[in-house]
Amino acid sequence: MTVETENHDYYLLYGDKLLAFIRRLFKGSPEFRHDSLKYVARLAPYIPFLGGRPDFSPALKTVIRFPDKSLPLSFSAPIILAAGANKTANRIADFANLGFGGVSVGTATRRYREGNTHRPRIGFLEEDRAIYNSMGLNNDGVEAVAKRVDEQLVRAHKSGMSVGISIAETPGLLSEREKIQDVLETFAIAYKAADYIEINVSCPNTGEDRLDLNTRFVETLFSEIMNFRQSQAIRKAVYAKLSPDFSEHQLISTLEVLVRYGVNGVVVGNTFPTRKIAELPMLAKYDELKVLRSDGDKGGLSGRPLYHNTYALTRFVKARFPQLSVIACGGIDHGLKVFDLMLSGADAVQCYSVCAFRWMPAHAMRRELLWALQKANLKSIDELHTNE
Repeated sequence: MTVETENHDYYLLYGDKLLAFIRRLFKGSPEFRHDSLKYVARLAPYIPFLGGRPDFSPALKTVIRFPDKSLPLSFSAPIILAAGANKTANRIADFANLGFGGVSVGTATRRYREGNTHRPRIGFLEEDRAIYNSMGLNNDGVEAVAKRVDEQLVRAHKSGMSVGISIAETPGLLSEREKIQDVLETFAIAYKAADYIEINVSCPNTGEDRLDLNTRFVETLFSEIMNFRQSQAIRKAVYAKLSPDFSEHQLISTLEVLVRYGVNGVVVGNTFPTRKIAELPMLAKYDELKVLRSDGDKGGLSGRPLYHNTYALTRFVKARFPQLSVIACGGIDHGLKVFDLMLSGADAVQCYSVCAFRWMPAHAMRRELLWALQKANLKSIDELHTNE
């Protein structure tokens, strides 16, 4: 499934060099660096060089519409902050100050989870501009997350954002029935609050088998999820978050199931299992990575090395299953990548790891995306989709 595309790079400006200094300064506190984005988002309107207030440039406004008449999703720009950045759903609208057009909060499970107790549980790869983690789905539980989303949704909409809740199975459940009931309960709670629901069936960071490797289980799960959605008065979009390391056969089988049961779209993909990083164009080797879990595992990788894989997956999914909405996620750190992915069929993109390596990346990517539209003689994102 290899498809060649340019892995657009950016020049290191003053802000990027400052960010590199901060990474060195806090080298011994990777989780603090990982978690500090929320403070930057909060301060951005008051410190000019941090980015400022939300930008509502009409050229970048993105509306995702669905064939089954699910409620459309509206973003001030097609750049969404991926799940994992705002796990708690606190101060959601702050992230519009960083240039994001939407946020997927979570990932949330049925109840509170401390996550992986091993330390460290996150590592940075400077030369590859990548992060690997095994956080273990630490979160406050879906009831707390959904309540906060419900309380903040109007403000988030005024800031130009749609808000999704990413949910996942609670690790440790044994029977298939328990797992399905757990996800259904989590889904029902999240569904009442969010603009869309993102079901994470591909997390490699909990020490348990991924759900998306069992096609029969995926079929049963999404059959029941979509039956529940059909019973609701309001129809909201449902996305499945899939792993980036599927074989072609696994991917097609899973997508056929999702289409059969009316799932609106897919997020491609999740973090890449570190044990397979030899398949990616990167300098770091698996044996060089720190152990992140007590069982010796090294978690999942995100960041720049995933881009070629993300682009190939996006093109493949959209070519084979054009009815599915596609949100591309993995290695996206430049506005020209957003442009290329949207030309290939993506409706929007998600990113997070880039925030550790590029200064105010969403603002920079907005500028680069606007430039790409102008170069193509297009006035808006809508025209880009029209000219696909």
